[in-house]
Amino acid sequence: MDQREIEKICRGIPLLRDYSSVHYVDKGWSEEKKFFVETPEGGNFNLRISPKEFCKKRKEEFEVLEKAAELGITMSKPVDIGECVDGKNVFVLLSWVEGESLDEVMGKLDQEEQYRVGFEAGRTLKKIHSISPPEKQERWSEKMGRKIRLRLEKYSESGLKVTNDYLAQKFINENLHLLQNRPQVFQHGDYHTGNLVLSPGKNLGVIDFNRWDYGDPFEDFYKMEMFSREHSIPFCRGQLEGYFPDGIPEDFFPLLTLYLASVILYSVVWAQPFGEEEVEYMKKKAEEVMDDFQNFESTIPLWWRERD
Repeated sequence: MDQREIEKICRGIPLLRDYSSVHYVDKGWSEEKKFFVETPEGGNFNLRISPKEFCKKRKEEFEVLEKAAELGITMSKPVDIGECVDGKNVFVLLSWVEGESLDEVMGKLDQEEQYRVGFEAGRTLKKIHSISPPEKQERWSEKMGRKIRLRLEKYSESGLKVTNDYLAQKFINENLHLLQNRPQVFQHGDYHTGNLVLSPGKNLGVIDFNRWDYGDPFEDFYKMEMFSREHSIPFCRGQLEGYFPDGIPEDFFPLLTLYLASVILYSVVWAQPFGEEEVEYMKKKAEEVMDDFQNFESTIPLWWRERD
């Protein structure tokens, strides 16, 4: 998609018709193309363009984001949606959240501030999870059980190898029963420091809901371990304590461990289209998880057990 085509799309959207500049946002792993658009009136927007086959999913996303925007959190708010590029693509226009990515700013914060931001992230995620799914959802044990089996199948067929993968598979096989009778809520789907921003006023903002789904609220924490953990352990502690002000439920860590065990194997397969460097990165992530959970002999990560 070249610059001329993007400019044509902007001119076809009423709020962007007189835009002053548009820039490609080269961040994240997604089928979407993302752009930062400025208007003469000072309005900043996030324009996201997807292939037409994602139209239904994007419309559902737009509707649920309208509900999330009513929760009073700082987030990318839905503004407009429609078809573009002669009906071959769908666009979603969102408000732009001002601030720096937590991935980039975390190292500038002291540990107390990292914890504070994490605590706010936990409270914000709790609000997001207050949105209930539509009625007649498939039972979580069936939905997630099928997803885990597919992940393992694709991993087995890929020929890729994660060190001590058999220990992850053993943990999965012995703990699938934990999926029974789990509640389902609206999930952000990609909740980690890379999709959180810190505003100039030091407030937290949430972006990139495009991996949203309905499911177990505890599943929404696995990317905290996968990605936020490498940037700040105090942030992760804060997120847990902000979300669970009355203490961590007994079933939280075992379920989190189950989700991580399945995802660290599949993630190397998922990364293949992005190149060998990303595959190696995911293998490194898998090793970090294995270390934190002592090859799945423990369901509580070392960084939580060793907290002051």
